[in-house]
Amino acid sequence: MSRAMSRPPRRRGISFPRMSSSAVHADHPQHRVWVTDLLLLLMAIIWGINFSVVKFGMRYLEPLAFNGVRVLIAGLALLAVARVQRLEMPPRKQLWALLGLGVLGNGVYQLLFVEGISRTRAGNASLVMAGTPALIAILGRLRGVEKVHARGYLGIALSVGGIGIVMSGTAAAPPGDASIIGDMFILLCSLTWATYTVLLKPYTHHVDGVQVSALTMIGGAVPLCLVAAPAITRTAWLALPASAWLAILYSGIFALVIAYLIWYRGIRLIGPTRTSMYSNLQPVIAVLVAWAALGEVPTAAQGAGAAAVMAGLLLTRA
Repeated sequence: MSRAMSRPPRRRGISFPRMSSSAVHADHPQHRVWVTDLLLLLMAIIWGINFSVVKFGMRYLEPLAFNGVRVLIAGLALLAVARVQRLEMPPRKQLWALLGLGVLGNGVYQLLFVEGISRTRAGNASLVMAGTPALIAILGRLRGVEKVHARGYLGIALSVGGIGIVMSGTAAAPPGDASIIGDMFILLCSLTWATYTVLLKPYTHHVDGVQVSALTMIGGAVPLCLVAAPAITRTAWLALPASAWLAILYSGIFALVIAYLIWYRGIRLIGPTRTSMYSNLQPVIAVLVAWAALGEVPTAAQGAGAAAVMAGLLLTRA
């Protein structure tokens, strides 16, 4: 527990070398950077599908029950992966810091996410979440850990404008399956994730990515399960159909384990702003999946917002 921060953790299997985001191209061959880009594309697909999966799962479970169980499953799965790789625990100071950040990034964030998506359309939630990269870039710039070029600022402005279009469309629409309150929950969710990502970045240089994922997930699962305990105990788990269990497992294992490990790899190798830009691909995927799976017909505001978001992605990625 008192091991110095400079001593790398003992690990087997996947290697996560320590580095700063400014040293990406110097320390990593170009093909490894593009492998990371491809993995981040897979992450965006997984998360894009997840909006509809969560919406579907909440047809059978209360939002807090669904969320509490999937986060707990993800935390236990990540601890199992860390155990298989025989990773040592980080020093006590880092350990408690990661658990504390987990309360923010996987506790408060997940609570806001599930309460928001239960009040709005899956497509709307994904489009509002697309504001996260802009928030990360702004917070990273304020903390001096990220540099944003001129095109990046224009991309941020377009992304934020796209979110405004979506939310104004929700406010003007007649009452239905989307509400401005739900969109606001998702916007707060985005701000929480942006803060978490920027604060987490220094720890990704000293702690294995699997360990970071496991500790932050457990840090969020404990308070989240306490809040969700009444809803969990009210649920008739044995009476749930197979499709509800598949939704829980997909949302827990794919969205919170596999995609998160890819996310942390991206933060380490190419920096939080470039990594977060891939989450801007989620809206297109999420809107199309919600249309096919949930019957959520895309609106004009969603189309205009998605166009602005994609333009922002391309400008920031250039």
